Amino acid sequence: MAFDGIVTRQIVKELNTCLINGKINKVFEPNKNELLLGIYSNGKNYLLDICIDSVNYRINLTTTTKPNPLNAPNFCMLLRKHLIGMRIKCITSYDLERLVTIELEGFNELNDLVSKKLIIELMGKHSNVILLNENDRIIDSLRHLDTFSNSNRDILPAHEYIFPASHKLSFVKLNSFEEFNDNISKYKDTNIIDSICNTYTGISKMFMKNLFNRLNLNINTTSKEDLIVLYNEMKKIINSDSLNCILLSDSNKEDYVIDFANNISPSSLSINFFIDDFYSKKENDEDFKNYRNSILKLILQELKKYTKRLYNINQKLEECSNMDTYRIYGELITANLYKIDKNENLNKITLENYYDNNCLIDIPLDKSISLAYNAKKYFKKYNKLKNALEIVSIQKKDTAKEIDYLESIVYELENAKNITDVHNIYDEIAENVLFKKTLSTTKIKKTKKQTKKKQEESFTPSQVILDGYTVYIGKNNKQNDYLTLKFAHNNDLWFHTKDVHGSHVILKTNGNDVEQEIINKCASIAAFYSKACNSSNVPVDYTFVRYVKKPTNAKPGMVIYTNYTTVNVNPIEPK
Repeated sequence: MAFDGIVTRQIVKELNTCLINGKINKVFEPNKNELLLGIYSNGKNYLLDICIDSVNYRINLTTTTKPNPLNAPNFCMLLRKHLIGMRIKCITSYDLERLVTIELEGFNELNDLVSKKLIIELMGKHSNVILLNENDRIIDSLRHLDTFSNSNRDILPAHEYIFPASHKLSFVKLNSFEEFNDNISKYKDTNIIDSICNTYTGISKMFMKNLFNRLNLNINTTSKEDLIVLYNEMKKIINSDSLNCILLSDSNKEDYVIDFANNISPSSLSINFFIDDFYSKKENDEDFKNYRNSILKLILQELKKYTKRLYNINQKLEECSNMDTYRIYGELITANLYKIDKNENLNKITLENYYDNNCLIDIPLDKSISLAYNAKKYFKKYNKLKNALEIVSIQKKDTAKEIDYLESIVYELENAKNITDVHNIYDEIAENVLFKKTLSTTKIKKTKKQTKKKQEESFTPSQVILDGYTVYIGKNNKQNDYLTLKFAHNNDLWFHTKDVHGSHVILKTNGNDVEQEIINKCASIAAFYSKACNSSNVPVDYTFVRYVKKPTNAKPGMVIYTNYTTVNVNPIEPK
């Protein structure tokens, strides 16, 4: 559900139980949409997260630390100047508006007692954080707005702060059901949920849908008696004396709803930390997807380039396949020069081909030059294509290797489970000459350089226990190399899908002879962790690790192996 007025009100109520008289000792601005306030209160340190992102806007206590820029932004420096050392007098919200006011008090440089206000407006794309002085004039704001940029208000330094206007009514101020019913009756053309949300401020559609389901009411056929039940329940929930009955719970992986419980302590901070966990996970998932997709886009662009190059190479090879024809043309013209009248200007000539049982063959000619020069021209074209064939054949082999490597990176990215997996893939491609120039000009965030010890820790492969044996599964090319070439012993068994991109799988044998049933299960795991995971009867090669070698200058993850056996299995996800 949206971070609506009901949730905002409960958040503020919980903040008042722990932050009042708290002292602000830290201010951070991790990104352009977020502020973190470090507050010391009642012997404890709290971190207040204020986010004005257009989708993930919120205010809540958090336990999640975030990396900060090396140079603090201007607004962050201003807040440090005005807020550090100030104490929180009170935290308030108005009705069900998504607007929070933090009133502060402290001493200035002249040791005079001054008061300030920090206004947090949580209104989607119009969200903002505004610092006011004791006269309610704006000192500065995170976002500057003015009426010339289609804003309803001027949010600029030295301007008087104006409360945001709304055409909606306050549900908190309702005195009776009749008043409630009269107000929503103005929206007869919409369903009951839209009518309520369009009439009253701070009430989200998800809250109303959840309430209808809880009361077993029909959205399409709502009688007056149903509306009375609905009104009384809303009044009970929204009434400030009943807010300690509210909890939040996951409705699904992408949303949350208001739930209800009895005798929940208002100082439990359950809403704050639920919001913190929910949005932290949501933002991590979004960061992971954006990070992965940005690298995937880069890889696919490079793959498209090499695929086009391979197409051009194949076209050249097809042209080279006719080079012997040009040689034969030259030899036949040279061998028959004495028979042909040199003064004739011919477009073509018909000669006996002694390479093909003296069958007649038509040879095109350029009549602007002599026969001898036509023969020389054909020999020159033959030699050119012959030399091109040698070069292009090498280019095709190299290009095919690059395409195979890029496809393996695409497979890794598509199967990456978290941002750490993507970091490892980024580190891998950053070492490749193909991407060094491209990565230097893109906005993809680079990871910090890892020490050798930390790199090896990041190579920790997935581990599965199978009938008393330990099976290790690589997650990316560099991890596959580490797993196969450094981690595994010579007598361990190595598995990989035949001619299909996938993970290296190692079965630790501990020097024992392994039954075929165990080998087949390991092969099924290798098939599952490959591009053929949705296929059946997948061929998987296996051999001892001592027969697996890495060629000189080979790409990460690329190995050659001998003395192998192939089994056909169905992919099985390990438990």
